[in-house]
Amino acid sequence: MIMSFELICEIEPPTKPDLKHVRHQIGTMSKIAHGFLIPDNHIGRATVSSVAVAHEVEAMGGRGIACLNSRDRNLLGFRRDLLTAAAYGVDQFLFVYGDKPTVGNRTSDLTVRSMIEEAREFSPDLRLGAAAGLRALPAWKRSADFLFSQVSFSVEAQLRWRESHPVDVPVYAGVMVLASERHARTLAAAIPDIDLPEELIERVAADRMAGVAAACEQVLALRDSGAFAGVHLVPVSRYRDVESALSSALA
Repeated sequence: MIMSFELICEIEPPTKPDLKHVRHQIGTMSKIAHGFLIPDNHIGRATVSSVAVAHEVEAMGGRGIACLNSRDRNLLGFRRDLLTAAAYGVDQFLFVYGDKPTVGNRTSDLTVRSMIEEAREFSPDLRLGAAAGLRALPAWKRSADFLFSQVSFSVEAQLRWRESHPVDVPVYAGVMVLASERHARTLAAAIPDIDLPEELIERVAADRMAGVAAACEQVLALRDSGAFAGVHLVPVSRYRDVESALSSALA
C-alpha cells in the first residue's frame, strides 16, 4: 500500500521585477504539486525575494516554502526576512548554505544551524527544513522539521542512503529534469559528485523529452518504494512537459 506522497515542485524565480512567469508556473504545476519551493538567489544570481514569491504562491491557493541561504545575509538581515515572512503569512522555510555567488562576497555571520536556532527562537510555530547530502547526516540536522535530500539520478543510491540514515522527520528526495545535453554537461561540471550517468546524457542529446521521461520515472519509482515522504522536483524550464506527463500517472 502506497502511503501519502507529496510532490514539492521548485519554481524558477524571476531575475526581473515581473511575476507573470512565476504565476504561470504555479498555475500549471498546481495541478500535481502539493507545495512549491522557491529558491533564494540560486546559482549565485539575484532574484526576486523567495519570501515574496512564497507569498504569491499562498495568494494563489498553494503552499509555499521559502528557501533562505546563509550566504547572503547577516543576523539583522535574517531577522528582517523572518519579520517580513510573518507579515506575509509565510511560515515554512528551507535553510541552505548557498552556492558560490557570481558577484559580491559570501557573508560569514550565519550558518544553517544558527538560522534554525534563531528561527526557533523567533517563533516555535515555524516549519523549518534543511538540505541533506547523500552522506552521513550531522546530528543537528535531525532537529529540522523536514529534509530535502540532494538531487540524484539514481533511485538505488537514494534508497541506500535513506536506509542507512533513518530519521523521524519527512524526507523529500531530490529529482531534477535534464532539459538538454548542455544542461546536463553544465550540471556535471558544476557538481562533480552528482553522478550523472553518461547513458542518460546521451539519451537527452538524442531526444529532448528523454530528461522529462527519466525524471517522471524516477518520481514514480520513489513513490512506489515508500521510503520517502515525497519528492523535491526541479523541472527547470520543462514544467509544462512534466505536468503533462505526471498528471495522469500520479492520479
